[in-house]
Amino acid sequence: MIRIITRTRLTALQQETDQARERTREVQAAADAAYARHVRTADGLSAEAVAAHLDAVTARAHAEDLAKVLERTQAELVQTQGTVAEQAARIEELGAPAPADASMVLLLHYGEPHSIHPDKPAAYAYAATLGVPLNGWVSVGERPVAELRWVCTPFIYDAGRDHFRSVAAPAVEPLGGAA
Repeated sequence: MIRIITRTRLTALQQETDQARERTREVQAAADAAYARHVRTADGLSAEAVAAHLDAVTARAHAEDLAKVLERTQAELVQTQGTVAEQAARIEELGAPAPADASMVLLLHYGEPHSIHPDKPAAYAYAATLGVPLNGWVSVGERPVAELRWVCTPFIYDAGRDHFRSVAAPAVEPLGGAA
């Protein structure tokens, strides 16, 4: 079948085709702009995700370092608490008042007071740390104490008078009530 198209109809079809092409260009431009926005948004989100991942890795490493430091600090704290408890017990033990008539030993070095000990074995052990042999101790006898290198002299703490007195010498009352 043959159809005859008039010039007017041909011009109308040409205009419709041009309008369709123009509309296609507009839609393509809008699609390109939307795609470009999508790509930029996806790139931005990807960059943010990578930065967040790096921040998380850094934070995790920092948290692990802090956990190690905390463990070491807790171990040191436990050790220090033990030391403090031992020292507090020792201080309490040393600070306890001596019972009435408590016997102690004065360690003399060439007649000069050196240290006080709870008993002779403790004085001998301390003197041993200073290089004195354990079997080198002799009794004072008639010799002056100043001539002997080391001497242990027993003393008694008199709580009533708050002073020490020698076990070897009798207690002497002060003259005229002098203290």
